This record gives sequence, C-alpha cells and structure tokens, in this order.
Amino acid sequence: MLRPWNVQLWLEDSPGKTLHSRLLNTLTADIKEGRLPPGTMLPGSRSLATQLGVNRKTVQQVYEELEAQGWLVTRPRSGTFVSGTLPEQGLLSSDRQLVNSTDRTRSASELVEILYQDALCSYNAIPATNDGTPDSRMIPYELLARTYRRVCIDLSRHSRLGYGDPKGSVELRDSVAKMLSGDRFMNCSTEQVCIVRGSQMGIYLASRILDPSKGAIVMEDLCYLPARAAFESNGFKVLKCRLDDQGLDIGHLRALLAEHPVAAIYVTPHHQYPTTVCLPMDRRLALLELSKTHRFAVLEDDYDHEFHYETNPVPPLASLPNSENVVHIGSMSKVFAPGLRLGYIAADTRFIERAAQEIILIDRQGNTVTEQVLSTLMESGEVRRHIRKTRKEYEARRDFAADEFTRVFGDKVSFTLPTGGMAIWVDISQLARGRKLESLPGKDSTLSTAYTDDQVAPTHLRFGFGALSRAEIAQAVELLAVQLA
Repeated sequence: MLRPWNVQLWLEDSPGKTLHSRLLNTLTADIKEGRLPPGTMLPGSRSLATQLGVNRKTVQQVYEELEAQGWLVTRPRSGTFVSGTLPEQGLLSSDRQLVNSTDRTRSASELVEILYQDALCSYNAIPATNDGTPDSRMIPYELLARTYRRVCIDLSRHSRLGYGDPKGSVELRDSVAKMLSGDRFMNCSTEQVCIVRGSQMGIYLASRILDPSKGAIVMEDLCYLPARAAFESNGFKVLKCRLDDQGLDIGHLRALLAEHPVAAIYVTPHHQYPTTVCLPMDRRLALLELSKTHRFAVLEDDYDHEFHYETNPVPPLASLPNSENVVHIGSMSKVFAPGLRLGYIAADTRFIERAAQEIILIDRQGNTVTEQVLSTLMESGEVRRHIRKTRKEYEARRDFAADEFTRVFGDKVSFTLPTGGMAIWVDISQLARGRKLESLPGKDSTLSTAYTDDQVAPTHLRFGFGALSRAEIAQAVELLAVQLA
C-alpha cells in the first residue's frame, strides 16, 4: 500500500477550467490508468491542499464527490483510500462494451462540465457563489402552502391533473400575457406565451429552434455563461460584442454584422449581466433597426425586470417599434425562489409552436399545479404585493452594500449604483493589481473572470446583496477587504 507521502499529484496539464474540475479529473485519470491502484492511501485534505497550493475546501469537495461515485472510500481514523472495487469493475469487459454508451456519445464541452460541477456543489449545500439571487427567507411560505392546497383540491375535483398543453396552463399564460401587456407595454396575447421551467430552459429552447446554418450568435463580451453553453452545445459559433459604460456597443455590432452572418443576438438590456448597466433607449432602437435590416432574431433575457428602484424601468425591447424579431424571455423564479422553476417565452405564434414541439420531447408539459398556483396568486394581486415588498427591501440592501464598500474601501474601489437588480458591479482593479484570485470568501460575490474566458486577472467583482441581510453584507465586505489586502 502506498503511503500518502509517496503520492504526488500535479494539476498543470489536467483538463478543466476550475481547480475543482482539474483535481477531480486528475484523480479519476490516475485511478483509471493505474497510477493510483486500489488500496492507495491518499494524502489528507490539508496536506494535499498545501502540496497543490489550493484551498482545503476544494480538496474536501473533490474527495466527497469521488467517494459518492465509488472511486474512493473513507475509513474512520484511518484516512481516504482508492476503492478496492472501482465503478467500472462490476462488469466483465465484454458486458461493459454492451452498456457503456458513453463511448458513442458526444462529450460535453468544458464549459458545460464546469457549470455541471458548480450545480452539484450548490445542490450538496456547499457554499456557492451568489452573484445576485433572491433571499429565500422572504418567501411567503404560508400563503404558498394555502394556495397549493386549494389548487390541488380544485384540480383533483375537476380531473385536471393529467397531461395538459405543452405550452403551459392556459390560466398562467393568460395571466402572463396580461402582465406583459399592462406592465411592460407589450402587445401580447395568450397564444404568444409559452411557460417554461425558468429562463434557462427558454434560452435552451431558443438555441434548439434557431438554425446554426443561418449564422452565429452574438453575445455581450461579458455574459451569462449558461446561455453561451446552450448555444455552443447546439452547434452555434458565438461572437462577442464589446461593452462600454452604457452596455452593448452598437458600433461594434455593426462591424460584426458586416463581417459575419448572424442568426441571433442574445442580450440582457434591462440590467446587463453581469455589469448591471441599463441599455439606453437610443441603443435599443438602433439594435431593433439592425435586427430588421439584417433579419436576425433578438433574444431578450429580461431576468429581473421586477426589481427596479429610483425610476420606472425602460420599456423592454419587445414593446418597441421594429420588435417583430424579438423573443422575450422572463422568469418568475426570482420573484419567489429559484426552486419554483417557472419562466416564460413571449414571441410570435410560430416560434411558440416550435417551442411547444421541443417541450413535447424533453418535458411533455410543465408543472400543472405550480402553474395554477402562480396564476391564482397573480390574479389575486398577491404577486404584485410581494414584489412591492421585496423591491423596497432589496433597494435598502443595495444602498447599505454601497455604503459598506465606501466605508471599508474608500476610493480604492469604484462602482455605479445600479438602478435595479440584486448585485453591484465593483471595480477592484487597483486592489487586484493583476493578481490571479482563484476564489473569494463566503458566498457573496463572483470575479469578473467568471463571465469570460479571455481575462487572466480580475478587474471587477459582482457583489450579490439580494440574499444577504445587512449583517451578512457587512461581514462579506469585511472578508473581501482581507482577501484583497
């Protein structure tokens, strides 16, 4: 049996973008190829973290994940060992050939693997980054419980718990259409709405419906990476359009259109993700004119429209002239909690029909009960009341977070107070000074390098204040000061 001091690991050549994925891949490959045979005792998490120069928590997370998969075993008071029976050894090689379909499937992209590992970490209650999520402690649990009970009884009595419309319940689609028409000035009918399981599903459906042979997808230079992963996984080339202090650079977009065929552009105009900038009206109108001239779709991710503060929000792209090519994607998950998984697509009826055809293949339909619950709460005015309450609280947390950054850092950092949303984009270039910062303490922020693969050192951080109380905000800012000192 090899002792831990005889085990040497290197991460330099290991595939993966994060330290977590590189260490996971290194250990798995070493076990598969026999460099770490069954029974090998691995170094303790503290020793291996010191050897590799990584955070001890990263090592612990990787060990736990490999143990759950069957590659490692932990013996109390003895240590962590390579398992005597590896996951692949339960079958004869001839039988393994029959069931191991992974040899004949496409490998996931590196970006998809990273997002998947992040999701696993979050699911297992390991502290994850929070770049602007709602506070689940503000959910009206009792109201939801009462409404769920009432809806379940009603649906059961009327035999409506079977399969339904893949576009979603007509009641919720009608409620969403009225909300979009009344609050966001969109000329939207029930037949132009499709209910999805959160905005990510809406983005993925769009990537399935659009045709890669028609051209590339344009995305903002700093962007929502799960959207990029969806487009790339469905065969699209992704082009990056520059951002400035007002958001999408229309001049650079014109240059891209002159050089490349473009099928669609994906944008977050309400509060650009991650920089929080609101796209001004003149650029919105110019973007829509270009979409009509060059005949490309505009995928408008309006992920946090409900949370705006000082002024009324700029109307969405889908409500403006020349918006025929706009696919409006929204989410109700941020209003209550991400776990509810409810979003919507608003577009012309042909696009909605195609979305429903894709849903038939992957989901059949949404969650009838939850859809009916949300429709009931929207029609009763409870959703509107909850939004008003939470908007006031999030505005107060935004102001407190801004004051804390000013108090702790002074003029060493800079930021523009966002007009809405649940995060602040903070310039830390003076403090980072070109250093590679692998992680930040706690679950309060993400570095600018998390939104692109081009930067080698962070210049900004996105500080999510929505899910944090004032005490937690103060603590998080103090921890950041220590990390950036």
